[in-house]
Amino acid sequence: MLNLLRTSPHESRNHLEFSLRDSFDRLRSQLRPPFPTSVPSQSEYSDLNRAIVFGVLAEPDHLAKTHLTHLHSIVTDGYESFVDLLVRITCDSYFKLLDPARVRLLWVSSNMVDVSAVGVENLLFALLRCVVGGDFGRDNLWLAFELVRLFTAKWEWLLEERFVLSCALYTYLRLLADHYRLADPMLDELKRLEVGFCVRVLRHCFDSCLRIGRDLIRLLQDLVFIPEFGAIWKDLLANPSVFGVPEFSDISQLYKMRTSSRYFLLRLTPEMETQLRFLLTQVRWGCQKRYQIWFAKKFLNSPEKETLVCDFVRFICCAHHPSNEIIQSDVISRWAVVGWLLKCCRSNYVEANVKLGLFYDWLFFDERFDNIMNIEPAILLMVHSVPKYVDMTHMLLEFLFLLADNYDVARKDIIVRGISTSFAVLVKKGVIHSLKVLTSCDIISAVVRERLMLFYNVFCHLSAISTGREDFIHLLVKNLDQADVVSTQFDVNLKRFSIF
Repeated sequence: MLNLLRTSPHESRNHLEFSLRDSFDRLRSQLRPPFPTSVPSQSEYSDLNRAIVFGVLAEPDHLAKTHLTHLHSIVTDGYESFVDLLVRITCDSYFKLLDPARVRLLWVSSNMVDVSAVGVENLLFALLRCVVGGDFGRDNLWLAFELVRLFTAKWEWLLEERFVLSCALYTYLRLLADHYRLADPMLDELKRLEVGFCVRVLRHCFDSCLRIGRDLIRLLQDLVFIPEFGAIWKDLLANPSVFGVPEFSDISQLYKMRTSSRYFLLRLTPEMETQLRFLLTQVRWGCQKRYQIWFAKKFLNSPEKETLVCDFVRFICCAHHPSNEIIQSDVISRWAVVGWLLKCCRSNYVEANVKLGLFYDWLFFDERFDNIMNIEPAILLMVHSVPKYVDMTHMLLEFLFLLADNYDVARKDIIVRGISTSFAVLVKKGVIHSLKVLTSCDIISAVVRERLMLFYNVFCHLSAISTGREDFIHLLVKNLDQADVVSTQFDVNLKRFSIF
């Protein structure tokens, strides 16, 4: 019997696979030339699509081509039904697909691009989600290789599908940060293709890159050690006109653009998303430990995979916004899951990246455009860690002040304004009652509290700033520069965050 999926004896049958095979078995006689000439009804058409999907993925190459020819002859909906089935298989069962079925899935996806099938962008989005960060296994690297080859080969089509283009760029910028840290000759060709694709997109389609928003900068800063990206950095700073986008004249314009939650989904497989959402919507306080242990064993089971923690934190902050009902219930809070994920970090580099991901929207926060839910987990983690886990509060505040000083020295006023606005909005909206829980806490070091008070002062005067007193921001920046804070006290590599 033909199969699509690897299944264990104890597993229940997969309903989608069963449905596809059932249609294939019933219509097998109609799937060989000469094909029926009658026009199928709607139900017959749906049945035929299921049968053809199964045949394409499960039968040998020469028969798969026959099935695709059959599909071309009967299609009446722009391939929408066929592609929708492929998306469902990819999202639900990609990691269980047998190797021949995976190869065929990439082959038929390429063919759907050629015919501009309805919904093919959703299929490519789903496939990108199946490339796992921090995974150097053969199957995962194969998928990364095949997808970047597909995007390179379909360049002209990609130019018309700007959202797919930006999704592919986001994915491969993130993957490059992992792949370049592994000195393995087996990865050389993949890295060459990834660099070539990303640089081509950035150089020739920068208007589409802007769709990503501020997280484009966060991803690029991880790649400045690669010569091609170092050159792009120089142009972003000194010669932005080279990108050919008249309205883009300074990198600060990207800072103001919030990244859509869809991009954060790209770096989580559907199973990761499902399990994280379950943890954040169903697991009660006091019961979370066993689920966290399971999650870590499943998705963070090797040192290389800890780079995923930053993807999880960005997802929690920016793509999972619980309802008021969940917030008011006894379900474990987002800030607590973020705190646990921070403790999962083994290396200083990954921990620093995770903290940057946690605070990234703070640096550029604007109440008019940004969502307060993106910055809520960080403040609640700091507040609720006092007094029992005050080291966490201390570490996060130190890191935030380091970002204020070093992230972009030339545009420090933007960073200070963003952080101060974050504090102000969090108090104004009642996320916390006051900053005094931090500024008056004796077990937080005097140095850190002194620095926090400077931000507290600007927080108290934000109404003046909003009416045009920008001189106050510049005065605060000057005070911050003169504050008695010795940055070398902080256990973080400053150079890592001074990206300019």
